[in-house]
Amino acid sequence: MACTTILVGKKASYDGSTMIARNDDSPSGKFTPKKYVVVHPDEQPRKYISVLSHVEIDLPDNPMRYTAVPNAVEGDGIWAASGVNAANVAMTATETITSNPRVLGADPLVVYQPAKDGQEEIKGGIGEEDIVCLVLPYIHSAREGVKRLGSLLEQYGTYEMNGIAFQDAEEIWWLETIGGHHWMARKVPDDVYVIMPNQLGIDQFNLEDAFSEQKEYMCSADLKDFIEKYHLNLAMDGVLNPRDAFGSHDDSDHVYNTPRAWYMGRCLNPHTWRWDGPAADFTPYSDNIPWCMVPEKKVTVEDVKYVLSSHFQGTSYDPYAGYGESNMRGAYRSIGINRNDFMSLIQINDNRPDDIKAIQWLAF
Repeated sequence: MACTTILVGKKASYDGSTMIARNDDSPSGKFTPKKYVVVHPDEQPRKYISVLSHVEIDLPDNPMRYTAVPNAVEGDGIWAASGVNAANVAMTATETITSNPRVLGADPLVVYQPAKDGQEEIKGGIGEEDIVCLVLPYIHSAREGVKRLGSLLEQYGTYEMNGIAFQDAEEIWWLETIGGHHWMARKVPDDVYVIMPNQLGIDQFNLEDAFSEQKEYMCSADLKDFIEKYHLNLAMDGVLNPRDAFGSHDDSDHVYNTPRAWYMGRCLNPHTWRWDGPAADFTPYSDNIPWCMVPEKKVTVEDVKYVLSSHFQGTSYDPYAGYGESNMRGAYRSIGINRNDFMSLIQINDNRPDDIKAIQWLAF
């Protein structure tokens, strides 16, 4: 399932808001209608049972009211996707991301196995169906969201690779799962935006901070030992690049993922680097496009909507273009497609009264 995420720190946004936004896309050949709901505390379950993985989780007795954008048609579970709670804390879950055989061999995904041939069923882990419902009603800060989801991942595992954003008025945190039970999270610097296609994205990580003060980094309790035991750090100089250690650089990424990061960077930093031609700093198949960048001008709601609706317009890769090389039109998977279910953009601004501190924009 493809999605595209953009995160904007409070000093990079036009009005001092933190902003998290994501397209939620259906798989190829399908369309999943969504709806917008407000979930009240008496509607939140106290025992959660996943439809897809059958995992059962007891939930706290003190949920808050929260918004969600679940599936409109019943059958596959909630898939709450994106929302903000009564404490003005938000999250968007999830951006499906990638991994590699070394990681998945060391820590396999926790996949549901039905009862068969006299063997009892084996419950799976948590996933996109479940995460918002399990986390958002109980957190009072973005940092608290990372810690709650991290503990659930370590205890129950996951059956898929996912990226999740947490947000309050001061901070944005981005969490990426690593294999079945491991995870890492990085605080988004205030003066940058982050671009995320369906690919593990964090390109630098400070393990020393994650295992001490946790000012800007957090991770699963044994991540350092996990990296060492399974020889996951591929850096010649020993400096960990999580994108190399835990992610993928498949040929398919250069059609499906990196072109989307390339186009968003091209829109928001058009003069910082060369994006086109033989002397380009970054191309649609560059594996080293930065995870975060300081924009050339402050980012607006309109900017976010534009990039999340884009289809490589202004380039020869635009599938709708009447110009350029015809054989390159539609060469790469665009951001705006006919199976975008919805786009959610959440702004949280400390300069507004509590009852309008958070604004959730939706385009279905």
